[in-house]
Amino acid sequence: MNRYEDFWQVTEAALRSACANLRLACGTEQRKKLMEEYLRLEAYPDVREAFAALGGKRLFILSNGSPKMLRPLVENAGLSTAFSGLLSVDAVKMYKPSPQVYQLAVKETGLAKEEIRFVSSNFWDVAGAAAFGFTTFWLNRSRTLPEELGVQPAAIISSLAELPELCGARQ
Repeated sequence: MNRYEDFWQVTEAALRSACANLRLACGTEQRKKLMEEYLRLEAYPDVREAFAALGGKRLFILSNGSPKMLRPLVENAGLSTAFSGLLSVDAVKMYKPSPQVYQLAVKETGLAKEEIRFVSSNFWDVAGAAAFGFTTFWLNRSRTLPEELGVQPAAIISSLAELPELCGARQ
């Protein structure tokens, strides 16, 4: 809609809407507690080992989340030292799958788009990144069917443990 709102606000609006549609009481304090839990999500068990196996490759997050959300989420998951950068759509005031967002990764990493390996569990995000020119890997932990978006990832993986080999890292 060419209208940007901080993802924290979007997430809270979605929570309010879900509660209203399900006719669940969710007062201000309860909503605040639920939103704070979003900042304490745990990493999947395969994350640390996969990152270590990538052998020092620079890792970035490119997220629709705002910096206000990303920093505490990464810190609380114990992954602060794993990433070279946390890139937020907030910098371009546009959400993925806009090409402007993927261009942000090119700008911030100093890599050509063809050099970037992009992983997401959201097929729509993989499709957007592939259409932009990234080599993409769909992390399909639940083995769902891909959306029919006319773009395919370079590989479909069910665990991050498969990623180092696909990225040419020695294990």
